[in-house]
Amino acid sequence: MIKLRYGNTNTFYIAGAKGGLLIDTDYAGTLPQFFKAIKTACIDISDISYMLATHYHPDHIGIVSELQKLGVTLLIVDVQHSSVHFADDIFFRDKRLNYKPIDENVAKVISCAESRSFLCSIGISGEIIYTPSHSEDSVSIILDDGNCIVGDLEPVEYLAAYNHNPRLKSDWEQIMSYHPKRILSAHANEKEF
Repeated sequence: MIKLRYGNTNTFYIAGAKGGLLIDTDYAGTLPQFFKAIKTACIDISDISYMLATHYHPDHIGIVSELQKLGVTLLIVDVQHSSVHFADDIFFRDKRLNYKPIDENVAKVISCAESRSFLCSIGISGEIIYTPSHSEDSVSIILDDGNCIVGDLEPVEYLAAYNHNPRLKSDWEQIMSYHPKRILSAHANEKEF
């Protein structure tokens, strides 16, 4: 797994034997910085078969539509489908971005239950789980090697501060049941176990 940082959001690339998966992108307008980041990491755009957003907030999906035009297939988890255009109005306000909406009609839609099989088909061992405490469309990626990408999920250390948030507690209980070795976040520092 390779961590790319070319803006405010950590992006992750996972190379599979039969295709690569990009987790999250940064804000709209960051495509040139993205290309510099993948070049530095020795990743070619053709290495990226699929991309997945941990959720559809603007700082996670800004260049998805541009990557779609370059041949990268968006992977949508069914619980995310109603949120795909959440950021459109935000991006449309800034005419300099020349933002084009995500085309969900050419995306691949799967359920969390189907995720292990799908990831296996591109040579990645792991699964996608539903972790909605941050937003209704949030998912986390649990890899069998112990890496876990949680997007904007509040850090596990914050549980005591959020003791009245049963959803956050439930999300972390579910994640911890996989015995992760490393938690990777979109904005926080990674945590080793």
